[in-house]
Amino acid sequence: MTMIDMTALIARARHGDQRAFHELVEHFRPTVSAVALARLRDVNEAGELTQEVFIHAFRKLDQLRDPGSFVGWLRQITVRMAINRLTRRAPWHDTDPAVIQQAAAADAGPLDDLIRAEQRAKVMAGLESLKPLDRETLTAFYLHGRSLQEMAEAFAAPVGTIKRRLHVARKRLRNVLQRGRRKGAERREVAFA
Repeated sequence: MTMIDMTALIARARHGDQRAFHELVEHFRPTVSAVALARLRDVNEAGELTQEVFIHAFRKLDQLRDPGSFVGWLRQITVRMAINRLTRRAPWHDTDPAVIQQAAAADAGPLDDLIRAEQRAKVMAGLESLKPLDRETLTAFYLHGRSLQEMAEAFAAPVGTIKRRLHVARKRLRNVLQRGRRKGAERREVAFA
């Protein structure tokens, strides 16, 4: 699209010609989508934002002083609206894959229940093999749902110490469970040899 064509389309769109604005949208949609995707990093949100940008641009087209700067003006609208969307977005809470894996599926059957019960038994056995402080720390936080502050009061330790204890205890439990898996794999290899 030449500058003359773009200027003519903008002039027609300013006078209410929706077909002219539609041509602008069709021509610049890929550019706006690319900027939105680069900012939001989510295809669905970038698609929604692209639509919102063109709606906003149509409403504010009379505020564009220089039709030659339409592309930059459209880009600035996209960037500003993307930033607004990101700041209004609820914070993303990363979920531990183990939590998702343990969530019961809507169509979970008896086999799924059996596998989960077996995994739970292994975790409980792993907890029992830990030192008492590690076991108490993990149990208070994960099984009893105590907050870090409640644990700090109960253990008479600062919150930072409780966080460190949780980290270390989780690491120790993971090591115990991994050793158990390796031993189980070795036993299966011996049985099939």
